[in-house]
Amino acid sequence: MEFNVKEGMTATMEICVTENDTASKLGSGNLDVFSTPSMIALMENTCKSSVDLHLPFGYTTVGIELNVRHIKASPIGVKIRCKASLIEVDRKKLLFNVRAWDEKGIIGEGVHARYIVNSEEFMRKVKL
Repeated sequence: MEFNVKEGMTATMEICVTENDTASKLGSGNLDVFSTPSMIALMENTCKSSVDLHLPFGYTTVGIELNVRHIKASPIGVKIRCKASLIEVDRKKLLFNVRAWDEKGIIGEGVHARYIVNSEEFMRKVKL
């Protein structure tokens, strides 16, 4: 099956850091700052969103690889923006550049790979 995804596709998302996004709440640290797991979730969601509307009914993407740096801490109440750019399409494998920033500058960046799957087939295999 051919998919209507092309290099250069982008998406941008924005969130406001809440207590639920902090390292202390998620257990990834002890401080009330935007957690690395929350940043990663935002990055993955932004990448997924950039191609969702271009996939046939019944298809989605799943994350398969992530290499990011969390460069700077952000406090509760700050807006975080994330931009994903599709840089490579290899059949069903998609590679993205991803970057997140707050009001003071870049907080994280890296690359993320996702794979296009048929949702029903994927879940059938997972259930064994």
